[in-house]
Parts: sequence; C-alpha cells; structure tokens
Amino acid sequence: MSSDTERPVTVRTSERGAATRGALLEAAKEIFVTSGFAEAGVTEVVARAGASVGSLYHHFSGKADLYLTLFEEFQKRQTQRTRQAVQTARAAGETDPMPVFLSAARAYLEGCLAERDLAALFLRGDAPPGFEVIMRDRLRQWARRTAALFEHEDALVVVVTGALAAVVQEVTLSEDPEAARKMAEDALLIIGQIRHP
Repeated sequence: MSSDTERPVTVRTSERGAATRGALLEAAKEIFVTSGFAEAGVTEVVARAGASVGSLYHHFSGKADLYLTLFEEFQKRQTQRTRQAVQTARAAGETDPMPVFLSAARAYLEGCLAERDLAALFLRGDAPPGFEVIMRDRLRQWARRTAALFEHEDALVVVVTGALAAVVQEVTLSEDPEAARKMAEDALLIIGQIRHP
C-alpha cells in the first residue's frame, strides 16, 4: 500500500482518539463540578463520555490525571487571555506597568467568570492529593511574571498579586456572576491606585 492510502486511516484514527480524549475530559469536568473530585468515579466518567475504561487509561493515568489535565488546559487558556490583554495594552502604547497588569488581571477574571464552574472546581479544595503544591507553584510563577512586569519591586508585587488572588477567589466562588463582575471592577480600581512607596 502506498502512504497516500494509509494517511487517511491514520488521520481518522487520530481524530477519533482526540474526540475520545475530549469527550472524557468534558465528562470528567461535568462530574467533578457536580459531584466533586472525591465522589467522582472512573466508571461514571467513561459512561458519560460514551467511552471504555480502556480508552480512559489509554489517554490518562486515572481520575487525578483527568483533573490535572483540566487544570492545565484551563491555565493555558487563562495564560492566552492574559498575554493577549498585555499585548493589546502595549500595542495601544501603554508603558506604565500598573495599567498593563490591570488589563491582564481583568482578562484573567473574565476567564474565571466565563468558565466559572471549572475555575471554582480548582478553588474548592476537593482535589487530588498534592494539588495544593501545584497551585502554590502556579502562584509563584504568576508572581515571577508580575515581578518582571513591575521591574522586581517586590513589596508591590506581593501586594498586587495577593490582592488579585483574593479577588479571583471571591469572583469565582460568588453565587451572583453580575455582582462578582462589579466587585471585580471595583477591586481593580482600588488595586490600580496602589503605588510603590
């Protein structure tokens, strides 16, 4: 057989594998959000995805891997949102680090509101063992990026990242998305007034 006739089969198989992986992640997300990580079962995930246990273990090492993959994919989308906001602010001629930071913060908060159920899942504390270490590492990475933006003004970085982390928690776990959006805007206005002493 020539490689031309083999290629469509490979592409179809690859597409089918990607679709199965996506269905498993979507099912896991729905179950983790409604039942919590601890109560979710692998058999429930595969049943909802219309997949087999074998296909789950082909794509993931288990329930914790599903959770961590959902987290990593959410963080990638959040990083893309914030990078785009920073690029847009800079393209508009903004050079002051605070308005650039606030643009990125607003984009991050909008992502939390757009994907509220998923964002809340990661803040509720019902997670695989060791997830708190991953979250702390992610916060340290975020603080390092913020420190670079503010030219390593350490006290200012601690204050603005700490304030924004609290806003993220409040916005994400709020029962009222519109009230959360308003509170986020008010908080960003206050954060924007913080200056290095």
